[in-house]
Amino acid sequence: QVHLVESGGGLVQAGGSLRLSCAASGRAVSGYAMAWFRQAPGKEREFVSAASWVAGNTFLADSVKGRFTISRDNARNTVYLEMNRLKPEDTAVYYCAASSLWTTLLKNYNYWGQGTQVTVSS
Repeated sequence: QVHLVESGGGLVQAGGSLRLSCAASGRAVSGYAMAWFRQAPGKEREFVSAASWVAGNTFLADSVKGRFTISRDNARNTVYLEMNRLKPEDTAVYYCAASSLWTTLLKNYNYWGQGTQVTVSS
């Protein structure tokens, strides 16, 4: 089967840090890109960051640039999101996704994890 499993979410104080992990298995490892999206209550799901399996491409949304870093470990089929200087507005469910395209568009992502909750307290 194809599946993605997120981990690393939790409760953190504003200004703190978390590292999210997304482990891919099955056919999802052949995807061109893996990405992080997030969705806060009552809001649309938004793009956060993406990294490619087959090239060095990475991309960060403006809202997190300078605070978050995306990285990958191809040997472990895992993508990480290092989240630093967290703010209450970062509170959301964070989803890992995989696509056969290099894209930031939600509709182009074929595989999704179940999400991990990140809560940042003030």
